[in-house]
Amino acid sequence: MTTSARKIFLAFLASSCLTGAAQAADGYFLIGYGPRQKALAGAGVADSKDAMAISVNPAGIIGLDRQLQFGMTAIVADRGYTTSGPTKVIWPGDNQSGRPLFPVPNGAYVEQIDATSAWGIATYANGGINTSYSADNRFRLPFGGVLGGGFAGVDLQQGFTSLDYAKRIGPISIGVAPTLAVQMINVQGLRPFAPFSTDMYRLSDMAYDWSWGGGVRAGAEWRATDKLRFGVAASTPMWMSRFDKYRGLFADAGSFDIPANTQAGVAYDVLPNLTVMADWKHIFYSAVPALGNPTNPILHNTLGGPNGPGFDWTDVDAGSVGAEWRYSEALTLRSGYHYTSNPLHARSVVINTLAPIVNRHHAAGGFNYKVTKNSSLDFAVVYAFKNSVTGNEALPQAPGLPFGGVNPLGTVSPWVRGVEFTLGYNYKYDAGSTNYLPTHF
Repeated sequence: MTTSARKIFLAFLASSCLTGAAQAADGYFLIGYGPRQKALAGAGVADSKDAMAISVNPAGIIGLDRQLQFGMTAIVADRGYTTSGPTKVIWPGDNQSGRPLFPVPNGAYVEQIDATSAWGIATYANGGINTSYSADNRFRLPFGGVLGGGFAGVDLQQGFTSLDYAKRIGPISIGVAPTLAVQMINVQGLRPFAPFSTDMYRLSDMAYDWSWGGGVRAGAEWRATDKLRFGVAASTPMWMSRFDKYRGLFADAGSFDIPANTQAGVAYDVLPNLTVMADWKHIFYSAVPALGNPTNPILHNTLGGPNGPGFDWTDVDAGSVGAEWRYSEALTLRSGYHYTSNPLHARSVVINTLAPIVNRHHAAGGFNYKVTKNSSLDFAVVYAFKNSVTGNEALPQAPGLPFGGVNPLGTVSPWVRGVEFTLGYNYKYDAGSTNYLPTHF
């Protein structure tokens, strides 16, 4: 790469550390990373039109104009939990998490190498898990708060930078994108669970801890006819360093890899200016012990231990349908619907009040407007309809309950809903331009 290209790479790597919460999501994976993907409700693995296609299908950048793209998503999240009946561990009633607004940036650059190959770079974010419950109920021993440990919540943030190379061989394009990943976490309010931890001093309220690692994303796109296209993409797990500050909480001494995922889809041009798409996605949450291991029973000296308790998440399957109508040379309209299965088991609702990732139905829409020959603006909105999961309160090991137990009289219902607004800017370089920074708009 040239010196300018290296500067672009380093800028994208730095921006990948700036991530936020995910409330319109498949678990905590966002349903889309760029504004076009969001407006199509996550569809488009077989239909790439902009540089952020790297984050979905690395094969999709062949034939794209040389372009620079960046954007920002504002997530307005509403989440919390309710209880019914007498509860013994969790604070009863209707409790809503604070911190409702999160910014999530994205950006990408694509350049053709020759007629059949291209390279690009993209930075994007999964979002994460974010809750923030106050300690207003201070008369609860020992520290107040929803779990007796004072202010409670989880802030997990993840960012990715993918460097992509794609090659077309006949009607098939393939792409490979080695990916660097960074994540950070802060867990608060779990101090009363110290007797159940293998390391009570690295369990809760340890401020932010960072984890670094990476993996590979790859994809393929097959142009079966002039109108019909198929796409498939997959990512290895992102193998991450441990969260050492929370080695007494997460299974296997703080291990917290980012799960593998796969996506497949089809795109068809119903009319020259109208494309419809359908996608399916699977995320392997259960393969990560910190996420997939059963939560209960919580026994003495098990949190953070080998194969210790996790969030008890199952794998997620999601489906998307989207449509893109190129209304005029200047205006393109988009819409979509997204459904995802729920990763939470009803038996583990107590711990998942800290991570109420129970989304199911999403509606999306947006547009692209060409301002000048070189510049265009994207807008997208995604609404995640309110959903909840109800289960009995699970109890940790206690006198009279040698293996932990279930409170048959008390139920807990984590719930979530949210809306995302994304604004993006696209700059297409003039043919023959050798500048990396935009020269005119």
